[in-house]
Amino acid sequence: MRSDIDHLVVACASLEQGAAWVAERLGVEPQAGGKHAAMGTHNRLLRLGERAYLELIALDPEGIAPARPRWYALDQPEVRARAAQRPFLLTWVAATDNIHEAVTRVPALGEVVAFTRDAYAWQLALPENGRLNFDGVLPSPIQWNSDHPAAQLEDRGCRLLELELAHPQAQRVLPLFRALKLTGPVNLAPGELSLTARVLSPRGPADLR
Repeated sequence: MRSDIDHLVVACASLEQGAAWVAERLGVEPQAGGKHAAMGTHNRLLRLGERAYLELIALDPEGIAPARPRWYALDQPEVRARAAQRPFLLTWVAATDNIHEAVTRVPALGEVVAFTRDAYAWQLALPENGRLNFDGVLPSPIQWNSDHPAAQLEDRGCRLLELELAHPQAQRVLPLFRALKLTGPVNLAPGELSLTARVLSPRGPADLR
């Protein structure tokens, strides 16, 4: 088993708000995504590499609230209040070739749930309470059962350079990173909670927080 950076999750009050935030920082427009009927959310996407992308995610005003908590803590008042102020890097997702082994190694990741959107199919591990593990520093594992979305996105000249993370309990998180066999440009250090993605854009390097 191995795990790599799959995508970054940016929480938004609306996709329009999120698209303006990306355009201001990177000088490009994210592409249309789709709706997640099972979670009552929708998204827009920006390619960051061959198998990496940025996801703007927001509650779908036309969606139906799910029976279970929404993914990525989007039901939490503090997340909604922060997104109302401005979009922000909420968490990240790591692609794995064996998601069931991943959750066996790190049970706190939650249960494996299957999803589909248009031509895409995937399995994602979600905590039953919908909250983020270690405030979003520990990624949610995903296993794709279809083509990867990045393969269908236009190349708009953006690349993920590195993901810089800090957490006051970093020493507890690092063994979980090793258990998931995470690879790629991810750095975790002790300190006040922060998530920063360094992205190379047509305007040059930019930090997304």
